[in-house]
Amino acid sequence: MTARSFSSWLKARVPTLDRYVFHQLLVALLATTGGLAALIWLMQSLRFVSLVVDRGLSLRVFIELTSLLIPSFVAVVLPITTFVVSLFVYQRLAGDRELTVMRAAGLSPFALARPGLACAIMATLAGFMLNLWIVPHSYHAFRQYEFQIRNKMAAFMLQEGVFTKVSDVMTVYIRSRTHDGTLHGIVVQDDRQPDRRATILANHGTMMIVNDTPRVVLYDGSRQVIDHKTGRLDMLVFQQDSMDLSSTHQEDARFRDAAEMSLHELLHPNPQEVSARDTGKFKVEGWRRLTSPLTCFSFAMVGLFAVLRGVFSRHGNIKRPLAAVLSVVGLLATNLLLQNLASRNMALIPLIPLVALLPGLVCSAILFGAEFRSGRTQTRSA
Repeated sequence: MTARSFSSWLKARVPTLDRYVFHQLLVALLATTGGLAALIWLMQSLRFVSLVVDRGLSLRVFIELTSLLIPSFVAVVLPITTFVVSLFVYQRLAGDRELTVMRAAGLSPFALARPGLACAIMATLAGFMLNLWIVPHSYHAFRQYEFQIRNKMAAFMLQEGVFTKVSDVMTVYIRSRTHDGTLHGIVVQDDRQPDRRATILANHGTMMIVNDTPRVVLYDGSRQVIDHKTGRLDMLVFQQDSMDLSSTHQEDARFRDAAEMSLHELLHPNPQEVSARDTGKFKVEGWRRLTSPLTCFSFAMVGLFAVLRGVFSRHGNIKRPLAAVLSVVGLLATNLLLQNLASRNMALIPLIPLVALLPGLVCSAILFGAEFRSGRTQTRSA
């Protein structure tokens, strides 16, 4: 189906008012979610400025690294922006008397809420795609990239005349670098062994990769170590030596975070990787991924309920939107509290999907229940 034929089919099947309201909802949702995610990305990326300052990363590498966190930001803010957009757009339609005209034209509460429900369902499906597929892969790529930068790439970003902190336990200084990659005037402060901290001096050296680990071959230098027991300086003069510029070998085996594991790994943790004490945390994270998208539907229904339910006021009504905002804040706090308690007591885990879905079902039953019951009654009488 081409784009033109799909557009013609959409115009023929979807009422004009539905397309009008849905367009406003969709544009507002994309703009709000994108803007809020960009703001969070800007705030969170400040944590990685030290990588640029201390290790000399380029702006391109910095953007590539931090942009891998954007899907996780979108997944977090999507339920909130879905509620805000549903409440704001429908409240504006009510303030401009457009909802009044629609009601006068004979549209039922379900017909009025249909574009909002479509937008909420779309946000819910996007939330499932983010939580179950995109976010775990992007966060895993972020952790791998960050680990590579901290332990491997930084060694190749040595700047002339600058003390470069390659890792938390190693600092390297080079006087100059020639076009063929040869380093001149090398000073290395190696603190990987706290009881035998060494200072290495070398006339020149070259960089190379050995087993996916950065190493430098040093020529015409010395290794100086102070013996803390005797206070004597031990010096070893060498013509050629090589050393590893990554961090300690214990850091090479990076442990995976819960956010980068698959859903199956979270719901059925491997006892060899996850301790019995942390099993509840991993299972709660798995259920959070499954239930968090459902809050898009529930929060949207809270916003629709606040606007479409009740008597129309010519002078506006701030009480119902304010009550909706406070309700969503209370639901968010309840979800966080319940997840914290369920990580300690796994018997509470079934309450997580209940709290995520129940508000939307209750609002739907109150808002559309009478309409559906009357429709069934007419069908039976016919």
